[in-house]
Amino acid sequence: MSFYDVPDGVEIRGRYDHQFAQILSRDALQFVAGLQREFRGQVRYAMECRREAKKRYNSGGSPGFDPATRFIRESTWKCAPVPPAVADRSVEITGPVERKMIINALNSGAKVFMADFEDALSPSWENLMKGHVNLRDAVNQTITFHDQARNRVYKLNDTIAKLFVRPRGWHLPEAHIIIDGEPAIGCFVDFGLYFYHNHATYRSAHGAGFGPFFYLPKMENSREARIWNNVFERAEKTVGIERGSIRATVLIETLPAVFQMDEILYELREHSVGLNCGRWDYIFSYIKTFQAHPDRLLPDRVQVGMTQHFMRCYSDLLIRTCHRRGVHAMGGMAAQIPIRDNPAANEAALELVRKDKLREVRAGHDGTWAAHPGLIKPILEVFTSNMAGKANQIQTAAREDADAITEEDLVQMPRGTRSLEGLRLNTRVGIQYLAAWLTGTGSVPLYNLMEDAATAEISRVQNWQWIKYGAILNGDGVKIRVTLELFAKVVEEEIERIKREVGLEKFTRGRYQEAGKIFAKQCTTAELDDFLTLDAYNLIVVHHPKTTSRL
Repeated sequence: MSFYDVPDGVEIRGRYDHQFAQILSRDALQFVAGLQREFRGQVRYAMECRREAKKRYNSGGSPGFDPATRFIRESTWKCAPVPPAVADRSVEITGPVERKMIINALNSGAKVFMADFEDALSPSWENLMKGHVNLRDAVNQTITFHDQARNRVYKLNDTIAKLFVRPRGWHLPEAHIIIDGEPAIGCFVDFGLYFYHNHATYRSAHGAGFGPFFYLPKMENSREARIWNNVFERAEKTVGIERGSIRATVLIETLPAVFQMDEILYELREHSVGLNCGRWDYIFSYIKTFQAHPDRLLPDRVQVGMTQHFMRCYSDLLIRTCHRRGVHAMGGMAAQIPIRDNPAANEAALELVRKDKLREVRAGHDGTWAAHPGLIKPILEVFTSNMAGKANQIQTAAREDADAITEEDLVQMPRGTRSLEGLRLNTRVGIQYLAAWLTGTGSVPLYNLMEDAATAEISRVQNWQWIKYGAILNGDGVKIRVTLELFAKVVEEEIERIKREVGLEKFTRGRYQEAGKIFAKQCTTAELDDFLTLDAYNLIVVHHPKTTSRL
């Protein structure tokens, strides 16, 4: 019987594996425990501030610019210069830390690959630990994958994308690692293990003296960015590298954060390389923020795009803020995936992607996201042909016109209609995504789009909003009120449709019925749960207390 070698106060409750033990070395665990012990009080306070803000919004309030930090917004400071290694981020691809995915993404022709421990990953013990093994091998450029079914070996090309890593948000625990009697904070595990094992090799082999590089999700306030800045400073000091080596891009994917963009960059100014429009989570956050406001019932999610006034203003203000401070303003996700059996439909989908990316680059974005390698080439063509031969538009797209954007612009209700088909699609996507998540898959192709936790969250909270306030569905030409009875019927019918679409064998093998019950419960609960995955997390935790740790 083998055991992990753990420092005092640390317990591992996940399955033992000799490769995992290389990642979970005593020194690496000591580093993670040090982060938890120093910063857990700050994280708890930040989460309490979120709860207090939620109470204000539920009492009729709305997010807005903070008068107390006006001097930060109006001062003429700059972030540290962008490292040359990541000056060009015109196209970035994202995906989970799965071995074959990592190789394909790094080889895709994208400028950056964001390896994801967050919304595109189901955080089982196996997925997380294998992900760290995979990333270590990727940084060392020794990663290979033998596809037994195709009898093909995948390996890295000579030229690969720059690697960024996205840890989980502050709110998610890691229940397989116990520190001082309580679950570890998930993002400290993700950041800490990756940084500890890879900082030296990354800086010398990939970052030209800088790095590692990160994406930071789900923040709502600059105090949360301050915690990350402190974490980075501690990490740099602990391993003896220069302050400002670590660089991070913050996803602006919550409604409160759009009013804190200057402040977030200010807190991270020595460690920042920009902000990103996390537009799917942003829509989710809009509904969640205004969950107690019956006058803010959104239209079908397919109608809430970047041409909506509040979304366009969010994008424009992000560009203005980033370029004023000297860092990248990254555009949103193109979630389309190739439609291999229908060339006409595939070309139509690609044309929508080109139009969306043309809008982004002309607005002033320095780069954008894609969910599939098949999108890299057409997106890259759009960006490179509209950037005048420059690596980015930081110096050329000031967007001073965005200074006129008001609080009212950023919260304006989107226009559109609600439909029974919208309710059905939300339900179908939510159940299928959750079924995949429960069986270990966090990024799922559905109906020619790549769905992750963000789009499943939109489906969940929109259903909840419509049910709670008895929304009238009139987009189909008839007026139908959403009731619990109607929703129960929709759930039953959509599960039957899923069974037909995936086939009886896959349906029986999967966890679709269980996912349907969980999703329906979350859509009908009296109080809206903050996160779908937080509620479902305990269903994928597998403890091995007798075989995996030595106390």
